Amino acid sequence: MTLGRTRAAGLLGLRGFVVEVEVDVAQGLPAFTVGGNPDRACKQSADRVKAAAANTGHQVAQRRVTVNLSPAAVPKTGSGFDLAICVAALVASGVLRPHVVERVVHIGELGLDGTVRPVRGVLPLVRAAADAGLRHVVVPVANATEAGLVPGVRVHPVAHLAELVGRYRQLADGLRPEPVPVPATVPDPPPELPDLVDVVGQVEARHALEVAAAGGHHLYLVGPPGAGKTMLAERLPGLLPLLDEEQAGEVTAVASIMGTLGAATDLIRRPPFVAPHHATSAPALVGGGSGPSLSPGAVTQAHHGVLFLDEAPELRRDALEALRQPVESGVVSVARMGATYRFPCRFQLVLAANPCPCGMGWGKAERCRCSPLRRTTYGNRLRGPLLDRVDIQVFVPAASRRTLALEPGEPTAVVAGRVAAARAVAAGRWSGTGVRVNAHVPSPVLRQARFRLPPAVTRDLDRAMDRTLLTMRGYVRCLRLAWTVADLRGADRPGRDDVGLALLLRHEDTEVAA
Repeated sequence: MTLGRTRAAGLLGLRGFVVEVEVDVAQGLPAFTVGGNPDRACKQSADRVKAAAANTGHQVAQRRVTVNLSPAAVPKTGSGFDLAICVAALVASGVLRPHVVERVVHIGELGLDGTVRPVRGVLPLVRAAADAGLRHVVVPVANATEAGLVPGVRVHPVAHLAELVGRYRQLADGLRPEPVPVPATVPDPPPELPDLVDVVGQVEARHALEVAAAGGHHLYLVGPPGAGKTMLAERLPGLLPLLDEEQAGEVTAVASIMGTLGAATDLIRRPPFVAPHHATSAPALVGGGSGPSLSPGAVTQAHHGVLFLDEAPELRRDALEALRQPVESGVVSVARMGATYRFPCRFQLVLAANPCPCGMGWGKAERCRCSPLRRTTYGNRLRGPLLDRVDIQVFVPAASRRTLALEPGEPTAVVAGRVAAARAVAAGRWSGTGVRVNAHVPSPVLRQARFRLPPAVTRDLDRAMDRTLLTMRGYVRCLRLAWTVADLRGADRPGRDDVGLALLLRHEDTEVAA
């Protein structure tokens, strides 16, 4: 037998795909060539495979070895193809029988001594195998728990190449090897979410946070240092409902690719909270990198959760500009020669900023020493198209001595109950439109007869638009916000007061409502 076949799996963005691994051993000078659009790490598998096979006593034939990874047009990235290439090479060399490995997916990196090492992204890789109808998957022991999250697949953990070869030889002889159980793991306890009761005062900001959580709206918090902007942002995930099965699968897949899943024994159910530093680059924020191997950015890591950008005006201009399209569409498309990578990023954006670069430009006795030009430049970094996509814009004042004497506000559990009820109402209303929260409702749906608000209700919005104080995008976002305000107070439809409050919640347009 000079031809060996088996299966592997690769990643394209966040989705896995099954790869057919073919190895041909032919007469000629000794060589080991890997084809099928591999990246550098994948090409280097030739040396790892030869050394691992030799050090376990199973020599790959010293001839011309040609490896093909099909489909050849799709890029293959990473070292996760090592195990599959080695198994197919051993079949072509006569060490293993072909029928026992052809319908098995092999995932793992090989050490030079034959150890099978874990790789990232096992969850979407195994899911791709299940979708293709393949029921047996061999994975490294360290990835076995993660692979077991995919239903309908039998996971075979393996720690060493020699162990796997021995099991395949037993199968070829008609014996049934002892099944290797998935090792038991003790998952790390989920961290406790900070409670909203810790926020002293800030009644308006707390209400804005509740509205943002109920409707899935983006939020902009501006105020002096120490006012509680970061505390409020960190408590937003606790107000959001747990993720459903589909959302949890997507979030867990992202964590698997990023290598942050750990010893999880179940899908991630809590909405993620991602807070990159303000020096983050545009590729780190929206995804990308050099070469064919692209990594999801912070916006994708915050998928179905919260992306918090503290000191937002300090972000690089190209990073802020790169946020516009993901905020609007919920998808990032990164094009590379030969492939386009699509990363989901349906997140809630929370921006926080000081009134000026020094943070002291507020109140009647402001102590700001920034020049007018510096203050204008600082503020203009967020104004315009990006801030026009942010539904709620509120000022967070500094706490006073009187604030410290106030009674604690409502805890997260109480506010989260109202948020869940409002979201349930919105999900029922928009069923059939493909959206679940008010912030994602398409504008044509809002113009339908049963959802269109009468002119008497939208009078303030119409007046603001006539005075060019609202863009068409801002007008639609105020309508969505009004539906959320109505849902929270238990009304069937927004009234003029709801629309007025929605307009007031857009901080820059406060003067319009007056």
